[in-house]
Amino acid sequence: MPVALYALTAGAFGIGVTEFVIMGLLLEVSTDLGVSIPAAGLLISGYALGVMVGAPVMTVLTGRWPRKTVLLALMVIFILGNAAGALAPSYAALMAARVLTSFAHGTFFGVGSVVATSLVAADKRASAIALMFTGLTVATILGVPFGTWLGHAYGWRATFWAVALIGAVALAVIALCVPRDEAPPAAGSWRHDVRVLMRPTVLLGLLTTVLGFGGMFAVFTYIAPMLTQLAGFSDAAVSPILLVFGGGLMLGNLLGGKLADWRLVPTMLGSLVALALVLGAMTFAVDDKILMVAFVGLLGAAAFATVPALQMWVLEKAQGAGQSLASSFNIGAFNLGNAAGAWLGGAVIDHGLGLAALPWVAALVPLAALIVALLALRLDRRPQRAISGACIPAGAAD
Repeated sequence: MPVALYALTAGAFGIGVTEFVIMGLLLEVSTDLGVSIPAAGLLISGYALGVMVGAPVMTVLTGRWPRKTVLLALMVIFILGNAAGALAPSYAALMAARVLTSFAHGTFFGVGSVVATSLVAADKRASAIALMFTGLTVATILGVPFGTWLGHAYGWRATFWAVALIGAVALAVIALCVPRDEAPPAAGSWRHDVRVLMRPTVLLGLLTTVLGFGGMFAVFTYIAPMLTQLAGFSDAAVSPILLVFGGGLMLGNLLGGKLADWRLVPTMLGSLVALALVLGAMTFAVDDKILMVAFVGLLGAAAFATVPALQMWVLEKAQGAGQSLASSFNIGAFNLGNAAGAWLGGAVIDHGLGLAALPWVAALVPLAALIVALLALRLDRRPQRAISGACIPAGAAD
């Protein structure tokens, strides 16, 4: 893999840390800024909403720029947003800084996916996407625990300064390693990109992403109480077990990229089936400590095995000028899946089914994603049959 891909991985690492590290600092933030813990938790929701809104807006605004210039500009926004967060005098200012930072997230991964696929041969494109997303998984395994420790030891503002420093390093690496490129042709307007986005197969691909990731987050959002209340682990054991989940994320992501390069559609469909099976089987493991640890790792692997295939599939459906916008929307779809999954899990608990029912209910969601993907594939084949029937004379195929 070219060095430029590792530059994209560095940027993905910084963005991953800034998205998730706030989860471990809610108590410190709430105490320092004089707000409740639930209010501090809204800093996570605000970031997620900023990703969904910022991804299409920033992609459209920068659509005619060279992609390297876009990536550098996004990292500058990322650095400024984290510096503003470190200096925030109030809760409102911190929320604004988080939303500003989130505007870099979706477009970075969206445009970065397009850049990554352009740096390698056609049979390595999904692996290139997986390598970039490895920065996100490493952020989950190493960056977030370190950022949480730093915030506990030196205050939450120190973590924001550290993440801004990571952004500065990523900015320098991208500037040095990512090759220059030309601006997209002026003929491709944002209206054309939107028309590409509105293709039924692209929309169904985005819905597949929402449903695929929604199933995972219906369980993962509530994994801590499942581990302590159902499996009987202590609170102190949760963090080490989550490292197993992070390891599964990394392995599943890299394996999913390799398999998607080999056979894209079977990998996409197979990864959704695997995720549904893992979630369904997890139902029978929730009260066993050893099995629960194993299934936490399998959940991470199965969930992130879908990522390179889903991202690559949407890129193929949006072939041409609309790739950056479709790719950015797909990153927003992952975040929408996060939010929808968390809501679904909460609804299952609130309506009396309880924590033990989360895995089997969540398993239905990737099965729904599988149905949507099969529908998209059926729609995708219809024009091809129509064209071949119109253009190939009778008997020519013989």
